[in-house]
Amino acid sequence: MKLYESLAAEVEGQVARGVLLEGERLPSVRQASLRRKLSISTVLRAYSLLESRGVIESRPQSGFFVRARPRVTPRSAEPTPALTLSSEVDVSRLVLSTLRTIRTQGAVPLGSPYPDPAVFPAARISQYANAIARRRHVSVLDDLPPGNPQLIRQIARRYLEHGLAVDPSEIIVTVGATEAINLCLQAVAKPGDTVAVESPTFYAMLHAIERMGMRALEVPTDARTGIDVDALRTLMAGQRVAAVMVMPNFQNPLGFIMPDERKRELVALLAEHGIPAIENCVYDELYYGDRHPCPLKTWDTRGLVLHCASFSKSLTSNYRIGWALAGRYAAQVEKLKFLNTLSTPSLPQLAIADYLQNDGFDRHLRQVRKGYAQRARMMAAAVLRFFPDGTRVSEPQGGYVLWVELAGGVDAMRLYARALEHGITVGPGHMFSARGSWTHCIRLNYSYPWTPATEDALRTLGRLVAELA
Repeated sequence: MKLYESLAAEVEGQVARGVLLEGERLPSVRQASLRRKLSISTVLRAYSLLESRGVIESRPQSGFFVRARPRVTPRSAEPTPALTLSSEVDVSRLVLSTLRTIRTQGAVPLGSPYPDPAVFPAARISQYANAIARRRHVSVLDDLPPGNPQLIRQIARRYLEHGLAVDPSEIIVTVGATEAINLCLQAVAKPGDTVAVESPTFYAMLHAIERMGMRALEVPTDARTGIDVDALRTLMAGQRVAAVMVMPNFQNPLGFIMPDERKRELVALLAEHGIPAIENCVYDELYYGDRHPCPLKTWDTRGLVLHCASFSKSLTSNYRIGWALAGRYAAQVEKLKFLNTLSTPSLPQLAIADYLQNDGFDRHLRQVRKGYAQRARMMAAAVLRFFPDGTRVSEPQGGYVLWVELAGGVDAMRLYARALEHGITVGPGHMFSARGSWTHCIRLNYSYPWTPATEDALRTLGRLVAELA
């Protein structure tokens, strides 16, 4: 066997045994040449042979990576059956209990809903905040709703860069996206009303509904294309729906991006019935593709889409700064903001505005997206390797969470309890439904660096699933 063939066979064997995982970067040609005392041309021939066999792939200016193997089960879950009745919501107790476990000392935070704070330029933003505090006195009166004009201008400019011209007077700055969602829901619905949501849905949506004494109507949701518009149309014909709450881009927990045609269809359906849509777009900047995704707001001509977003998932989690583009409800949301929390702290608004104006936000985002996309592939590959046959995973197009459907109908809460005994946290599927659905699913966070501890945790989870099956 020639030297390059021997090297190729060795690398292929490491991939087959799981030493090298899908999406993992191989040593550079120069590194491999030095370590193995081979010529650069020999390493290049070996890598070219592996690439021709479909074992690895080259990425411009990045190097060689283990190629993802095709899977027969790309979707995480089948759509849920259509419902005829809405459900009262009570998931907050479970979510609070689950979030508390994430703080367990030394626990592997696979169940965390938050991104790894290490990826954020926190020190740089703090420098701006300190400089602002030194040079000027900031008063709460300076930034009464709708918010700091400098930050609002930067937010509007950001949308314009992505092809969406928004009216700055429509933007209301909030304490994170959670407050934006709560204010928007309060503006369009009242206690006792029914609000349609995806199934599974992000539990912050359910919290808002629960907090205001409303009812959740869970709508079948495809793991790749989003909410079933036809099913929603049927459900709306049978009962009054006050609003629809969705995450059209990189939905938590499924990670899909709704096709533009389906987004357009959803906006048209709601406009036909005069029903407002509250869209949560906190992950829109974390896309893995070539272009920024379009929000529902793109097709909103009647002001019925209330668009909510924040910097907490893309720039900084230290300063909880979000906003709402509230359409025809802007005045009402602004009033509710004043009545609920008076204003959003001024210093964080100014610090973020200065960063957006003067620093490399897009450069920062490119690095984050690249890391998340690679870890998504590695996490999915590890789950399919370590978990029992029949396990299915989502294929996130952005964000940082992976949805896993457990084989054998294993109860996620039992797995959650057993995992805690081993210092591992997971997000049980029970949290993503108001009616007890998705009890055989878990959500995993892959925003943190891939370490031996991460791989060991996934291997342990796979063993626990097999024991519980």
